[in-house]
Amino acid sequence: MEETVVKDSAVRKPKKNKKITWAVLKEQRQLIYMSVPLMAYIILFAYVPIWGWTMAFQDYKPARDFSEQKWVGFKHFEFLFKDDSFLQVLRNTLAMSVINMILGFTTAIILALLLNEIRKVFWKRTVQTISYLPHFLSWIIVTGIVATSLASDGIINDVLMKLHLIKEPIQWLSEGKYFWGIVGASHVWKEVGWNTIIYLAAMASIDPALYEAADMDGASRYRKMFHVTLPGIKPTIIILLIMQVGHILEAGFEVQYLLGNGLVVDWSQTIDIFVLKYGLAQGNYSLATAAGIFKTVVSVTLLLIANGVAKRLGEERLL
Repeated sequence: MEETVVKDSAVRKPKKNKKITWAVLKEQRQLIYMSVPLMAYIILFAYVPIWGWTMAFQDYKPARDFSEQKWVGFKHFEFLFKDDSFLQVLRNTLAMSVINMILGFTTAIILALLLNEIRKVFWKRTVQTISYLPHFLSWIIVTGIVATSLASDGIINDVLMKLHLIKEPIQWLSEGKYFWGIVGASHVWKEVGWNTIIYLAAMASIDPALYEAADMDGASRYRKMFHVTLPGIKPTIIILLIMQVGHILEAGFEVQYLLGNGLVVDWSQTIDIFVLKYGLAQGNYSLATAAGIFKTVVSVTLLLIANGVAKRLGEERLL
């Protein structure tokens, strides 16, 4: 009996990580060769441009050489945090990003749960296909559809008036209080079907024996959702949530730029539009670069914090 316990404990000992040696690299040289183009792409387009961050600490003039640029330290960063327009842009970016994240997560998980319960393969594939299609439309087309639908004589106002919910058409795109909700709904309509793919894949990996045991216990379909399916995809949800937190300042650019106008400018401007406005329209490349650095630093910091919190809580994490 003691020998069996000893053997079991020996089997359960965690395996040590295999050290990376030249022999291991030689064994996996095919994988290394395959990763070379990807690494070259990342270095060329993700790391080499970091050299341009030096513009944030200069009064950059395009006609001058690097040695002729005037260094100003953190002048542009100080201006950002004192500028009311940037603080307003930051508020808009955070608000729309949080709305997109909450709506995107909840709707994608709910749709995935509902699709997982459809037993007829034909109807399941039909609903999946219909929900996926908007993802392949460009934002120019999507914003055109949204603007047409929300016009004073559009389908949204027509339906609301026929249902006697409103007495006169609402100018949806002319009032700032509606803009954030419109952006969130547009993101959901475009991406909800695509976002369900990874959740459906996670659900497919759940052990069917768990559902059989739940059936034997008399669990209803809703109880199986809450006590089997959701716990089964919990690691996937947490990983995606951590990644989304790292993109908290990525509220978008196209939809705000295309749907925005002078009447809702105080609600539609994001950091990306701010960078475009100062960097290209006004030629203030240093200020635009400082805003971009701020967004990157905040995103990386939030990603590390979210990953650390998940680690302390014993949940799945990226690192």
